[in-house]
Amino acid sequence: MQKLGLIGGLSWTSTARYYEIINKAVHRALGGQHSAPLLIESLDFAAVTDCVTDDDWDCAAIQLIDAARRLETAGAGSLLICANSMHRVYDRVQQAVDIPILHIAEQVGRVMQADGVEKAALVGTRRVMTEKFYRQRLVAHGVSLLPPDMALAERIDRIFYEELTVGKVSRDSQRFMKSELTDIAKQDVQAVVLACTELEMIVDVKANVLPIYDCTSIHAQAGVDFILG
Repeated sequence: MQKLGLIGGLSWTSTARYYEIINKAVHRALGGQHSAPLLIESLDFAAVTDCVTDDDWDCAAIQLIDAARRLETAGAGSLLICANSMHRVYDRVQQAVDIPILHIAEQVGRVMQADGVEKAALVGTRRVMTEKFYRQRLVAHGVSLLPPDMALAERIDRIFYEELTVGKVSRDSQRFMKSELTDIAKQDVQAVVLACTELEMIVDVKANVLPIYDCTSIHAQAGVDFILG
């Protein structure tokens, strides 16, 4: 097996989910007592959030670059940035290391393209839903996206920062997401992209009218594929 590095803590709740998905998949593949050879650089999310809140992406990039370099030095052969929004600085982080960083939207786009999905709704935090750095990667794989719903984006931002990143799961937020996904299913789309690594905590990805492409699971599986060669 090849060693995979995770840049985590963005938030710790999603990093824990990555760890679980990757190890369970390796065990399914190899059986016995096998688990995944991982290196984890878990950042202080408060420090990263301070940068993002101030719209200081240089500050955020430096933290991720330093983490990526430490993981490379420690022996990782490939990396995952365990967050969607932090892929805003993906290019800068990738340029700073000599090992590949598997881009979350690229992995999702490939799966959707293979499934023949041409129209979808992108659901996540405000920056992911509205900015080009993420949307363009999916569009490049032939996926046409609905215009961003700003009210939904703002509500998800609040749920993200006030609840999910600190491990809180509320019934109100679960009901809200189920209602929103039901409304999206009435529009001219074939699927929903769940582009916030923590949203899986309040969305049952297997119990919706439309197929849901959960970025966390797809990204983690790409890491598994690297580990297993």
